[in-house]
Amino acid sequence: MAISPNVDFTAGQILTATQQNQFPRGIVSFAQVVTTTGLTTTEAVQITSSAFTAVANRYYRVTYYEPLIQIGATTPSFLAFRVRLTNLAGTVLALSEPEPMPNPSDGQIVVVQFVTTFTAGSTVLVATGATGSSTASAYGAATTRRQLIIEDIGTA
Repeated sequence: MAISPNVDFTAGQILTATQQNQFPRGIVSFAQVVTTTGLTTTEAVQITSSAFTAVANRYYRVTYYEPLIQIGATTPSFLAFRVRLTNLAGTVLALSEPEPMPNPSDGQIVVVQFVTTFTAGSTVLVATGATGSSTASAYGAATTRRQLIIEDIGTA
């Protein structure tokens, strides 16, 4: 599953459409949340979602970034952040389960990042969060932007 490399060019060569199509296309979808979301013991909390039109045989890098997670008065048994396909009940594409900080005033950063391909067509990715027990919050503000970014990084 190696990324198709571009070739080296020498003076006088012509750049073809096939070669041009191997280049990355950059950000294809971006969602940002600047409000706080309370997390509960069930994974019924959709933090954000992002829709785009996927192209077959291309790699996509998906990055879900949570800049500030804080627990409630008691430490939850676990924290879980996932990127799912389609909706809250969709297929889990990637997850991160960071160790909860024992002190409620401590903050934590979570990043879920992966590279994959998608079936061609309309695609929706959903970022979710949950705790094993107790409560936690994913904080969002102008200085703590919670983001879901999808980038096209080239041909598969």
